[in-house]
Amino acid sequence: MKENHSEEIDLGQLFKLIGDTFSRFFKFIGAIFKNSFHLFILFLNFLRRHFLKFAIAIILGVIVGGYWDYNSQPVFRSSMIIEPNFNSAQQLYNNIEFYNQLAEQKDYATLAEALHINPKEAFNIKKMSIESFSDQAQKIKQFSTFISDLDSISQKQVDYNDFLQNFNNINAKFHRIKIEATSAEIAKKCQKAIVTSIENNEYFTLQKKINDRNIALKDSVISMQQSEINELQEFYKRVKILEAQKPQGNTSINLAENQQDQMSEIELLKQARTLKDEKIELNNEKANTENTINIISEFPNKGVLIDDFFNKKMVVLPILFSMILFLGLLLHLLNSYLMNYDRKRSAKTTLSNT
Repeated sequence: MKENHSEEIDLGQLFKLIGDTFSRFFKFIGAIFKNSFHLFILFLNFLRRHFLKFAIAIILGVIVGGYWDYNSQPVFRSSMIIEPNFNSAQQLYNNIEFYNQLAEQKDYATLAEALHINPKEAFNIKKMSIESFSDQAQKIKQFSTFISDLDSISQKQVDYNDFLQNFNNINAKFHRIKIEATSAEIAKKCQKAIVTSIENNEYFTLQKKINDRNIALKDSVISMQQSEINELQEFYKRVKILEAQKPQGNTSINLAENQQDQMSEIELLKQARTLKDEKIELNNEKANTENTINIISEFPNKGVLIDDFFNKKMVVLPILFSMILFLGLLLHLLNSYLMNYDRKRSAKTTLSNT
């Protein structure tokens, strides 16, 4: 009886502990909602008290921004999609960053010299940028190419997630160059200078020459192998014709006497098909590496007018004025709170001294 009574007490204490825990948890959640609702009401009350000030700030921002937009020159955006070869993406990014810095610093003479345009045309350039874009299929293909170049031990240590974590803009296959200018035609004039700045680089010129020589060497080897296979196939055909022409009872040529040194016709066909595939792949590589920079999509003859809603000054300025007003009112409230805090503290000190 005593043991049963002890177990009942233990179970009762356990259930009471669980109940108290849930009660405290729900009270905590309730306190969070209550405090959040209280802060929300305080915020609405803050907006209500200063509604007229915010309305004036927004109207003023719309007027100033609208006037600014009306008197500003239209800005046009042009884009070019390229595919860098021979690891030239890093140099391309450095060049575009250099051009953009010149435009921001308004060093139009140096910018004009770099882009082979006159200073008046360089004056129109406001911004230059470059970004990469790569979809999932392209990343998977690049990972397959990357993993195939590794040895068997390294392949086991690298997976697709590791590849994605170390994937950056330079690793992408395609890149988009953007030019924002007050002239719609200026981007097209800069295209040749941007591309030749990479192609005329001595390092990439040497890389292209070596690549061309390697492709030519592979092409000659494949052609020689194809010629040898064709000769072997012709030899087999002639042997078959000779065997067919011999009368019965005569000794025929037997090609199976040394099978380890000879290749069957089926194996020859397979080898010929493999060489054909290698030839096609080599031609594709030759076409893709014909230039240091492959232009996938050129700059258009005329850029597109930038008319983004959130880039308009009559949208940005009201938001900016409202944020400045909001911060100013918060600082004013904080200052009032600190002054009241000092008064209360000094009053308590005076009472305690008396």
